[in-house]
Amino acid sequence: MREIIVGIDLGTTNSEVAVVRDGRVEVIAISEGERILPSMVGLADDGALLVGEAARNQYVLRPERTVRSIKRRMGEATHVALGDKNYSPQEISALILRRLKQIAEGHLGQPVNKAVITVPAYFSDAQRQATREAGEIAGLEVVRIINEPTAAALAYESGHQGARKALVYDLGGGTFDVSVVNLEGDVVEVLASHGNNHLGGDDFDQRIVDFALDHIEAQNGIEVVQAVRHSAIAMARLQRAAEAAKIALSDRPYAMLAEEYLLQHQGEPVHLAVELARADYEAMIAPYIAETLDATHIALAGAHLTVSDIDEILLVGGATRTPLVARRLEETLGMAPRGELNPDLCVAMGAAIQAGVISGEQIASVLVDVTPYTFGTAAISFLDGEEYPYCFVPLIRKNTPIPVTKSEVFYTAYDGQARIDVGVFQGEDRDALNNIEIGMFTIDGLRADAPSGSRIVTSFSLDLDGILHVTTREKETGLERSITITIANALARLETDQLDAARERVRALFGEDSEGEGDSTDLRRHRVEALALVEKAERLLQTASAEDGEDLVNGIEAVRDALDQNDEMLKMTMGSLADLLYYLEA
Repeated sequence: MREIIVGIDLGTTNSEVAVVRDGRVEVIAISEGERILPSMVGLADDGALLVGEAARNQYVLRPERTVRSIKRRMGEATHVALGDKNYSPQEISALILRRLKQIAEGHLGQPVNKAVITVPAYFSDAQRQATREAGEIAGLEVVRIINEPTAAALAYESGHQGARKALVYDLGGGTFDVSVVNLEGDVVEVLASHGNNHLGGDDFDQRIVDFALDHIEAQNGIEVVQAVRHSAIAMARLQRAAEAAKIALSDRPYAMLAEEYLLQHQGEPVHLAVELARADYEAMIAPYIAETLDATHIALAGAHLTVSDIDEILLVGGATRTPLVARRLEETLGMAPRGELNPDLCVAMGAAIQAGVISGEQIASVLVDVTPYTFGTAAISFLDGEEYPYCFVPLIRKNTPIPVTKSEVFYTAYDGQARIDVGVFQGEDRDALNNIEIGMFTIDGLRADAPSGSRIVTSFSLDLDGILHVTTREKETGLERSITITIANALARLETDQLDAARERVRALFGEDSEGEGDSTDLRRHRVEALALVEKAERLLQTASAEDGEDLVNGIEAVRDALDQNDEMLKMTMGSLADLLYYLEA
């Protein structure tokens, strides 16, 4: 019987332990349904040691008796206070490692004495030695220290063959690391790395905390916000609320920051209740993401490679769930990053794979349930420099682990817009009409007095059975409509109808931004409606007779010609085309 060697990701914010058994990688559960241990250590009021979630829960009430983000101090000749005693960073980390060791032993039913532990690629010799010492203090023989990007690449590429070069983008809670790696067979070679051991999701949280403090100051004045800043408990609660909001904004366009009775100031309670939009949050953290992209180019230069030499981008670390990260990487590097593995767990999985190799295990591929398609809707935007009403907006991207729920906010196009047609599409093309339409529904009865730009929140939820639930809700009133689609059935029907074939369509040319030209609201509305009418006519053209087809082409061209003319001419040509469509459909 081989000796068990576990793999451990000792993270700034969270830590995990994994093992290879019967050829399969298993991340060991810390508690029921939870495989992540918060990297926090504390002392209860009675002196009892708290590690993980218990310490995290206490932090809100006893921040002075809790230590967090100790990884940022590894390798320093310093001590941190815990209760009435001082401990080295190695000792605090050892408490986390010892807890992971106990959890693994309880799960496996046998002693665990050896481990592979991961560190950032840019960790210095002192930091690596401190990590090894932490393992020894915890009662673990550290058989190997491996770089986190190496571990992540092992997890992503387990069971795959063929040489490739990958960019491992690792944005965790407290550290950032980007590495260029060469993958060939079972060998992962780090060609170059760059990073910042004081940049991560914790910094994103702090920007949200600053936002909350600015709101408190605006509502209550400078004295109140200073009182909040000087209250350790109030600040701990704000940090906890900020982290929850950050997580929510990964999947939803809005999040509430709500904390009642933060403190009492001059006998009056101070409350927090403010909504944060994802767009505003992304603007707050944009400089941090820009810094990571600069580091990416430095790593590429260090490896003497260009962007075109990279075959894939691998996402690692919980902070990569922020949609802005994948979007900016794709814009900058020209390829969509891979993220099918849980970014919080893939480093621990890779550590376990390395441990399994050392102990002689035969390791199979890592399996994960992902969606093979991209699902999204259509909205008015710009396509190839022209305003177009059917620009594809992905909500659930290909290779996203399932089950998953994603939401996005859209806006009405003109004042008093009474209804919205919501199309559900599957595909990758920027033009939604070149993708496969798998559903359509309408939300009507919108407020007659609503201005253009009213917020419409659309949510896509895909479960393990391939059932897609789409819900659209007007944010201000709560008016809601939904549709449920069984993906397999929808795709089979559409393939039979050959709706995935290339569509030959007449495309309406559109000039500069109508708003910049000073167009009226009515003309803007009519142009949007005209483009939708043209699209409907183009669909009917595919099945029309030769005679009817000629009439349709004439009608389409007349509407297209009128797009750059006055409103009356546009309405007249639209009326004629609408009458023709009514006649043909009847």
